[in-house]
Amino acid sequence: MLGGLRGQVYGHDHDDPGPGPGRTCAELVGGPLDGLLLDIHGWRAEEVDDGVALITELGRWPGGRALYDPHPGEACKTGPGVACRFYYTGDP
Repeated sequence: MLGGLRGQVYGHDHDDPGPGPGRTCAELVGGPLDGLLLDIHGWRAEEVDDGVALITELGRWPGGRALYDPHPGEACKTGPGVACRFYYTGDP
């Protein structure tokens, strides 16, 4: 997997030390982006509930997407830091 990228923010430069102060993130669990953080700062609850399709070269289909969704019944905290987890649900 990504090993050395654990704790890095998806879409940010690999030299970026992680989420900025006061930012809210979701941890990506499983799949090709396991261990990365997704910046969800400012997302509405409905947007978090919808999950995401993230572009990645590491998935089943290079240049495709990896789907991540919150676990049903697992609450997402408010405020800065890692607020919730999005779990890998497959490649479309």
